[in-house]
Amino acid sequence: MNRWRPIVLASLALALAGCSGEAAPTTRGVYLLMDTSGTYTQELDKAQALINALLAKLQPGDSLAVARIDTGSFNEKDIVAKVTFDDRPSVANQQKRQFRDAIDRFVKQVKPAPYTDITGGILQASEYLNEKAPGRKTVLIFSDLKEDLKKGYVRDIPLTVDGFEVIAINVTKLRADNVDPREYMTRLEDWQRKVESGGGSWRVLNDLDRLDRILG
Repeated sequence: MNRWRPIVLASLALALAGCSGEAAPTTRGVYLLMDTSGTYTQELDKAQALINALLAKLQPGDSLAVARIDTGSFNEKDIVAKVTFDDRPSVANQQKRQFRDAIDRFVKQVKPAPYTDITGGILQASEYLNEKAPGRKTVLIFSDLKEDLKKGYVRDIPLTVDGFEVIAINVTKLRADNVDPREYMTRLEDWQRKVESGGGSWRVLNDLDRLDRILG
């Protein structure tokens, strides 16, 4: 028996094992949370511009969902529109048009919510994206980041966003922030701490003229 044969066979077995492993997915999943509480609904035209930018950038195989932030956001019923784009470009373009139309209809008829459950929205976003299992997971929060929970709602829950990119967009300043800017700064720091302690990365993007920087 050739003394090199066992070595060759072992090397071949390792090579075959490596080939049988599944490649890591290269798709992207984006979940956008839109604040619909109080006067923030006046900002939703900017959210539409953001969604149009996302639709232009996302590719076949990528997933996009848009959900409202309202009184109880840990709920699939708050998803306004969701889609995974078809591999065929012509079909994907049709899906993008339908998605845009759904958002336009929502913005025209939306009524302000009395409370703001941001934590519930992030929990729903992470659940959705984990089920989709894209290669890159991004949660966008279009909000002033002021959480206002209805009595009885429990949201003192650690976020599980390991490997997620969380981006806060258009974080407008409230009247109280103008009186004491520390409130605004503390609000941002608190959310950063929550996200990073859950394993995610955090950044804030308030310059809507630089929407091209969102997906990198």
